[in-house]
Amino acid sequence: MDGTSRAAAFFDLDKTIIATSSATAFSRPFLAEGLLTRRAMLRGAYAQLVFLMGGADEAQTERLRAQLSRMVTGWDTAQVGAIIRQTLHESIDPTVYAEAVTLIGEHHAAGRDVVVVSASGAELVRPIAELVGADDVIASRMEVVDGRYTGHIDRYVYGQEKADAIAELAAERGYELADCYAYSDSITDTPMLEVVGHAFVVNPNGALRRLADERGWGALRFERPVSLRPFATRRSRLAAAGIVGLVVLAAALGWLLGRRHRASGV
Repeated sequence: MDGTSRAAAFFDLDKTIIATSSATAFSRPFLAEGLLTRRAMLRGAYAQLVFLMGGADEAQTERLRAQLSRMVTGWDTAQVGAIIRQTLHESIDPTVYAEAVTLIGEHHAAGRDVVVVSASGAELVRPIAELVGADDVIASRMEVVDGRYTGHIDRYVYGQEKADAIAELAAERGYELADCYAYSDSITDTPMLEVVGHAFVVNPNGALRRLADERGWGALRFERPVSLRPFATRRSRLAAAGIVGLVVLAAALGWLLGRRHRASGV
């Protein structure tokens, strides 16, 4: 990337950054708070199983979307936001791929922005993106009236819509798409992978691997879901060390200036 152009790395969320589905990861806390019934939770668990086994085609994914839309109709947005914030580490933290966290750090070190792109709602995606250190999100938007979800989706960021949203953000931010990167585990994200200059498939199944071979895309294996707490602790320690260093430096400068002041007799 030259000194005048900007670039970004676009990451799919489910099974790319995290080893699960963000849409169903909060099922237990939603059940505990009375937003979900056990029957709805079981249906969600089955959909999650199909998803994790790689058996969710476009039609099944669309049915899952419709089911989730019906399920959240009438939910209070403030309550949903509070549950997500309170249970984020419990629900998501242990499922984050270490390889994804490392890649995000490498892109930041190279001066690229990191954007999480997901068909899940922005209410779910943004806290997770912040957790892993991403700069922004592209996510679906649910319609809200009087503080409650209506069940209508204002924008469903899926398939071609992901690529369109990436192109829109690139035009807005001045990203050179030829210099941008994209990562996904799903063949339904083919448009997203095609719109950038550097595409990578993650843990690809047979069809996605064949497509990657045909297009010359890279292939990555993410295998280590880890807790982010050690990463956060390490960052905190580094920050603390930096503060201590500044304090020591300030004290040393103060001592040196005081010594010169006394030596001058002023």
